[in-house]
Amino acid sequence: MTTIAVTGHMDLTERTVGLVRSALREVLGEHGNGRLVGLSCIARGADSLFAEAVLDVGGHLVAVLPSRDYRQVKVKPDHAPLFDRLVAAADELLVMPYETANREAYEAANRALLERADRVVAVWNGEPPSGKGGGTADVVMAARQAGLPVDVVWPEGAARQA
Repeated sequence: MTTIAVTGHMDLTERTVGLVRSALREVLGEHGNGRLVGLSCIARGADSLFAEAVLDVGGHLVAVLPSRDYRQVKVKPDHAPLFDRLVAAADELLVMPYETANREAYEAANRALLERADRVVAVWNGEPPSGKGGGTADVVMAARQAGLPVDVVWPEGAARQA
């Protein structure tokens, strides 16, 4: 059994969504058939694409929510149906012990992902941390410092929304 966590950009272009979806299925395919546990906060973009790919290859999904109010406060109406479907499909739902989704809650969720993971998939354009903390580059750096292998997924032609 391999446990893989995801980190990645939320603001992928429409074209990039298809490229990343294909790349994730390829990366995760070797771990399918019930031998994969995927950890995801199931946010818009990379997290949800990863969660879908985990389920597509027959893996088990663990949804990690940063706070009790995350669904009500942070999930936009156009993402809510997919979010709800992924939560329902998850084998486990881990909710961080925070009432409100804030930096502390997001950092706790990221720590939980890394603590449980054998490796990390990063849907990441390779840019350095923004300095705000808790972003994709920060999680990649933390994973590498913890000695976790990181598979970067950023297909040719991928881009973030301007």
